[in-house]
Amino acid sequence: MPTILPLALILQTTTAVPPPSVVVQGTPATQVMPGDPQRTEEDVQRSSVASDIVVTARRREERAQNVPIALSVVGVKEIDDTGSFNVARLQQLQPTLQFYSTNPRNSSVNIRGLGAPLGLTNDGIDQGVGVYIDQVYLSRVAAATLDFLDVQQVETLRGPQGTLYGKNTVAGAINITSRAPSFDFEGRAEVSAGNLDFKQAKASISGPLGDRVAARLGLATTSRRGTVFNVRSGTYVNEQDNLGVRGALLFRASDSLDFTLSGDYSRQNPECCAQIFVRVGNTQRPLNRQFDALARAQGYEPVSRNPFDRLTDLDAELNAKNVLGGASLRGELETGAGRLTSITAWRFWDWLPANDRDFTGLPITTLSQNPTHQDQYTQEFRFAGDGKGFDYVVGLFGFYQDIHTTGVQRQGSAASRWLINPSTRDTSVAGSPFLANDPSVLDGLTANNDIRLKNFSGALFGKFNWRIDDRFTLSPGFRVNYDDKVGSYVSIVRDAQGNLVPYSGGTARQAAQRDAIQPQAFTDEAYRAWNVSYDLTGSYKPAQDVLLYATYAHSFKSGGLNLNGVPVVNGVVQTQLAQIAPEKVDHFEAGVKSQFWDRRATLNVTGFWTTIRDYQAIVNNQSTSTLRGYLANAGKVRVRGIEADFSIRPSDRLTAYLNGAFNDARYLDFKNAPCPPELSGGGSGTPIGAPGAPGTNSPIVCDISGQRLPGVSKWAFSYGGEYNLPARLFGLDGQTYVGVDASTRTTFSSNASRSIYTDIDGYTLTNLRAGFRSTNGFNVFGWVRNVFDTRYYEVLATTPGNTGLIAGNVGDPQTYGITLGKSF
Repeated sequence: MPTILPLALILQTTTAVPPPSVVVQGTPATQVMPGDPQRTEEDVQRSSVASDIVVTARRREERAQNVPIALSVVGVKEIDDTGSFNVARLQQLQPTLQFYSTNPRNSSVNIRGLGAPLGLTNDGIDQGVGVYIDQVYLSRVAAATLDFLDVQQVETLRGPQGTLYGKNTVAGAINITSRAPSFDFEGRAEVSAGNLDFKQAKASISGPLGDRVAARLGLATTSRRGTVFNVRSGTYVNEQDNLGVRGALLFRASDSLDFTLSGDYSRQNPECCAQIFVRVGNTQRPLNRQFDALARAQGYEPVSRNPFDRLTDLDAELNAKNVLGGASLRGELETGAGRLTSITAWRFWDWLPANDRDFTGLPITTLSQNPTHQDQYTQEFRFAGDGKGFDYVVGLFGFYQDIHTTGVQRQGSAASRWLINPSTRDTSVAGSPFLANDPSVLDGLTANNDIRLKNFSGALFGKFNWRIDDRFTLSPGFRVNYDDKVGSYVSIVRDAQGNLVPYSGGTARQAAQRDAIQPQAFTDEAYRAWNVSYDLTGSYKPAQDVLLYATYAHSFKSGGLNLNGVPVVNGVVQTQLAQIAPEKVDHFEAGVKSQFWDRRATLNVTGFWTTIRDYQAIVNNQSTSTLRGYLANAGKVRVRGIEADFSIRPSDRLTAYLNGAFNDARYLDFKNAPCPPELSGGGSGTPIGAPGAPGTNSPIVCDISGQRLPGVSKWAFSYGGEYNLPARLFGLDGQTYVGVDASTRTTFSSNASRSIYTDIDGYTLTNLRAGFRSTNGFNVFGWVRNVFDTRYYEVLATTPGNTGLIAGNVGDPQTYGITLGKSF
């Protein structure tokens, strides 16, 4: 079996001990691969660094610069030196990667603005960015919030990858590769400490257990004090508390057959996740039904109206326990015709949350918990072969998911006044008071939800590379996929005395209770469909270190089921809205990958144009008392832009990089969209009031065709570099170094329908590091993240009740610390 050294090992074994540099599109500034037939021995000797990036983006080992895909690669040294220990941190190095999270379950990983609806948790839909760890597909994006465990490198593939990476990779894929067991004894350890009581430790060890068996064990733990102080509980919230372990056994059954058995366990258990008061924006509700008036009526004032005071007074329990793990067995057989790979895997996910869903210190929603358990099973068979002038990959993939969520929501004593329109009178009792003034109407009102999904998917896929001549290659691909999803949603609502709240009818009191929490049920709702993805890529090498390529891809994101509930009209559950059609994607991309100055400089440029029909978008049932999120299919979305990635190493002393992206992401056709808060909550009829004008009429729906998609900036950049000098410290030969990494993004929307209240201003984050690394693997450095203590928001959100309250997550303040590491 041919051996290709991974990036980290190559960098560790070069005598010059080059400093790490952020890798762009899979390529550091200077690259020579000793086995590259296009490079002479003189080239290898003349180059300052005998290394190259090897990726498996097309399910075989290749030089990144030879792969006609827009991709970015971050190796182990870049992960360690930049503190990019999870996907949230990784996005600062990659301008077209977006990650948003209000808690681990309610997270979105997007590429070029596409992937998953921002801010919606729904068991019945799939993500559009596939996350893979050691070739195993992870169906829940919650995995992206966890620390990387003993990772070798992370490849981010941009654009549809459906023919090799699965049915739901319409935006791209994140391919995470762990370090493999080694027959040479090796290990590494790293500890970090910083302000906010930050503590992190990572360690791994690997070596032989016999002539044919090698083992590897990796551990990681991270803890940090919260960044927001809850004056109600007297504790800091939004903390970090992560623990992970991964083990692997490699059995070399013969010279041509390997088996790798691996298992992992990761756990987060922080007091999290608080979204705090940011601002109040007027809606079209009557003025006495908006936040400030409602708060005054109950003698309430937020503990601070400046979110960067980092204070809150949330009165409900907070927890975000997130546990993932599993096991996989990978077999790889080298035959005379190619390599046969089998990957069998089981994964589990347990989510045990507690939230304060009213975002205030008032007892409005006193309990909001939706614990979830999932089991996932996957089996993949893949064969990679070569022939005269061509190579190919074909495979079979099977996936089964069983997920069960049991939710509880309970209203408190302040809910009646906050949620019920005071004009509503209980006419069933003569002389009864306004329901809004009777706390007992909603106090203790409880919904028990039971949500189930059984999801099967099977696929046949293949990719063919036909080398027409030494310069031109044609690469068609296909995937035939079948989905079978069966789901149920049952929400039973009872008042404080245990009486059932009916779907419709009853008293005005019960109608008010339904407005707060709508009971409903549908069971065994099914979505079944066949789909076909295909793509065609042409690549041409006009020169030794230049690759031109163009791609057309037709792909899809699976349809699904609305398992957050659907509207109920006159007591009838609108089950016709339970199913969501698949997204249909047409994608065009063209790019150039180039290296020059003896491969000391790399410039890669990509242009892309993607249109999506039946885009899966959030729709809200805008009543005066609740916002019920569910999915529907918007008409059409278009994303187009250009990306450029440049890196340079003029000498062994200096490296630098600049990555940039322009992205024009818009709804082309979305006439039946939810309205933003400034056009919501008012009366029905005409004329429609001005945005944010209290006591006026609101449109039923809004036409947001032409508006930008949420979560994506028009411009985004990452840039930085590192400089080193030879030095001797503690009797060790090595280098002192200083490095800087920064990222800049322009304004983006944080609401499905763009709102004047939820635009997030652009910002720049700058990180510094300085330290010493020795030739024998010792490394010590100090670091500062967010050097200038930039104030920024990660997410802004409208809140239940349509009162105009905007809550959000403030970004991390300036943090600093020191890291010590040793590898051998």
